[in-house]
Amino acid sequence: MTDLKGGMIPRDWRHQPPAFTPDYKSSRLRSPKLPKLSMPSTPSEDSGPVFTREILGPLDDDLTLNHAAPGEMAIGPRIIVHGQVKDEMGRGVPGALLEIWQANAGGRYRHKNDGYLAPLDPNFGGCGRAITDDEGGYRFHTVLPGPYPWPNGANDWRPAHIHFSVFGQSFAQRLVTQMYFEGDPLIWRCPIVATIPDRAAIERLIAPLDMAATVPFDARAYRFDLLLRGRHASPFENRPEGL
Repeated sequence: MTDLKGGMIPRDWRHQPPAFTPDYKSSRLRSPKLPKLSMPSTPSEDSGPVFTREILGPLDDDLTLNHAAPGEMAIGPRIIVHGQVKDEMGRGVPGALLEIWQANAGGRYRHKNDGYLAPLDPNFGGCGRAITDDEGGYRFHTVLPGPYPWPNGANDWRPAHIHFSVFGQSFAQRLVTQMYFEGDPLIWRCPIVATIPDRAAIERLIAPLDMAATVPFDARAYRFDLLLRGRHASPFENRPEGL
């Protein structure tokens, strides 16, 4: 998990979104005004926390059912999101905790501050979690989230996306990012996506359709691999809470 000199391999900030991007209006007020400080990691950052499957409920990784009433399920196109969490050397990271949250099929979050007119789905809570297996693999069942408008410009829309929070094998492997869906034309119109300066980095956030993992007559599948740290690390998201 470390480079040859010890410690975590640093992120290459040329591939990460800058904190201040004027076209993304929220960054004007909340971005840091002083330069970044770079300091070596400490033992507490290079170790822990440790997660076990005992913290998971039986339906934590199934968003179609984990908030549904008995005999009911979430409304919307059923999908599987799966992939592998890797370290900076390309090795699978076992025991990583993934937490996801998303809008429902209509593009609305179950959040008190979401004022979009789309209806709430009473059988969809919009969040789930899983722990990676021995090879770093994970799998979620959910519904395809809908796009939604947001008050950045006169007619800005967020593409369909799922938020990911990842705790690897140390605090230095913390990652918060977003996953987009192959073929969505709104990806390249989104001011948040446009904060990422490297097109190749953006493309690493777009999950391709994975027909090999699709369940016939049930659910399409999308593959989304996550890389913690290093030059090609998955980009951190640059957003206000809830968007």
